[in-house]
Amino acid sequence: MSLFSKFATVGGATLVSRIFGFAREMLMASALGVGPVADAFNLAFRFPNLFRRLFAEGAFNAAFIPLFARSLEDEGEVGARRFASEIFSTLFTVLVVLTILALIFMPFLVKTIIAPGLSVCVDDPSTGGKVISCAARYDITIAFSRIMFPYLACMSMMAMVCGILNAFRRFFAAAAAPTLLNFILIGVIGYALHIHADKQTIGFLMSWGVLIAGFAQLSMVVVAMRIAGFGVALKRPRWTKGLKRLLVLAGPAALIGGITQINLFVGQAIASFKPGAVSILQYADRPYQLPLGMVGVAIGVVLLPELSRALKAGHLREAQHTQNRSLEFALFLTIPAAVALFIIPEPIIRVIYERGQFHPAATIAVGSVLGLYALGLPAFVMIKVFSPGFFAREDTKTPMVATLISAGANIVLSLGLFWLLAERGIALATTIAGWLNAGLLFAGLYRRGLWEVDHALLKRAGFVCLSAAVMGGALLYALHGLSPWLASGAGLERQLPALGGMVLGAMAIYFVLAFATGAADRTMFLTVVRRRRRAEAAKTVASEDTTS
Repeated sequence: MSLFSKFATVGGATLVSRIFGFAREMLMASALGVGPVADAFNLAFRFPNLFRRLFAEGAFNAAFIPLFARSLEDEGEVGARRFASEIFSTLFTVLVVLTILALIFMPFLVKTIIAPGLSVCVDDPSTGGKVISCAARYDITIAFSRIMFPYLACMSMMAMVCGILNAFRRFFAAAAAPTLLNFILIGVIGYALHIHADKQTIGFLMSWGVLIAGFAQLSMVVVAMRIAGFGVALKRPRWTKGLKRLLVLAGPAALIGGITQINLFVGQAIASFKPGAVSILQYADRPYQLPLGMVGVAIGVVLLPELSRALKAGHLREAQHTQNRSLEFALFLTIPAAVALFIIPEPIIRVIYERGQFHPAATIAVGSVLGLYALGLPAFVMIKVFSPGFFAREDTKTPMVATLISAGANIVLSLGLFWLLAERGIALATTIAGWLNAGLLFAGLYRRGLWEVDHALLKRAGFVCLSAAVMGGALLYALHGLSPWLASGAGLERQLPALGGMVLGAMAIYFVLAFATGAADRTMFLTVVRRRRRAEAAKTVASEDTTS
């Protein structure tokens, strides 16, 4: 299977998850809108979800896969099974203790880390008691957090199982498992709307849905691991050489791989000082996460094992080629996505969310945040491309320094810009920090001779930017001409065809230009198509032989 095919497999599964994530957010926006219950749920979910993104989307694997692969090659499956059991037993014990402590001290965590703004919230007497009070927001945030926190344990254990699957080149189950969360929450919200539940009840039902989804996702990947013929045993935790090495690598790797989510978490904590700002950031994050998840996660999952194998075999030229083609793939998809999200964020948000409790004023606020997030999209995907260059060499110190610098810049900028631009300041700070991090990572690779930018990458990147710029001009023209169809009062029956036509037209313009100019590697694309046709033909012949 080619590198492009592997990206497509993982990216396709992630795309399905993100699409259903859209459906989930649309239902949630309709049911809760931008308000205190939505804020409370998003704040409570962000904490365990932060760890899900830190571990499940590549960071834990960045430390685990090279060590597991080394055990598998040097000691065989018996040694790899012993190493995996050591890690799993320790991880399970730590997570149980951590979960118990978190449930006990959750009020302290909410007050100091998750939502410090709730502790200084002052009720507005002009509302006349028509909205949930600050004290009630604080209480339901604690309640939601306690219900959902065990999800963190499920996702952390799932991350290790996914690492094993990825080491065996079984990518699909790990990429598809997050879809279960969306399926379950869509069902929960649908049921709550059917019984006409109030907003607070919907929030509680969704919190329990998250917990159930955690156990379902863990079960799915464990079954996939068993089908792959591998298993781990729960033993008494012991301090071993393998565990020590994993901890040395995993801490920095989690910090580095989860910089996007750390920035968002910091932003939401600061946004808790303004009612509604947390929900605005969350709703803007969903469209932004679609291309980031589809491309960034696919690259993060596939690239590290490929680089590790090439470097271990001494194939340095192959490693360089893999890195350059991965960056090509990232730029080819993220540059046009960033341009589109920056130019037409408001129509996108209007079509996705504006109904029920989600009002036109919220559309404007969320759209302005999405436009600023879009500017950082290529940077955050490039971080996923650059980081494996260090991880595959078991170097986590250099990218950790880059991550700490960018995270510090994000905090300082968020604090300063929030008081000037509210939630838009947080989005702008996140974008600036992302570009700073990507720049530092690339500089570290280039300066040490670990990345040689080839001519093909430079040429195709230039044509990608040119094609995306032309596409952006076409979008601006269409936005002006279709503005009556895209307005708030136009109705979904006019908004959806107008937006759909704009998006399809923009995609057609971009892809035609990309293939005409050579921005896309036509040879690689045609090779993948031919391979798929041959595979389908072989399946057809085999089926006919079996039938006869």
